Amino acid sequence: MKITPVRQDSDNLADLVVRGMQDKKASDIVVLNLKHLKNAVADYFVICSASSDTQLDAIARSVEEEVEKTTGQNPWQSEGRQNREWVLLDYVDVVVHVFLRDRRSFYALEELWGDAEISFIEEETAVK
Repeated sequence: MKITPVRQDSDNLADLVVRGMQDKKASDIVVLNLKHLKNAVADYFVICSASSDTQLDAIARSVEEEVEKTTGQNPWQSEGRQNREWVLLDYVDVVVHVFLRDRRSFYALEELWGDAEISFIEEETAVK
């Protein structure tokens, strides 16, 4: 099976998102690979937690900066900055979710996509 550039780009984009999250010490980073699921809305969901609304905003900005400086790409859609509980950055093939800790457990996105291949990013693997 031939890998298309779009799929390869979504893999790289997910890696950039994780790097942006790690730069601001996001916790509990999880990558949900949705590529093989029928009717999935994206190739990846990348989810993390923040301990405060200030950190939540910093993580979202860091992800945007990391992706933009490497690919020149900006999110197609961005939601939740005003509520400061859950920021969603939609890069079409990769959807980024930055949650305050209690909001994340309330929405439990990992459970909604239980058939997805889930990768847990270890905190000690943070790159800098």
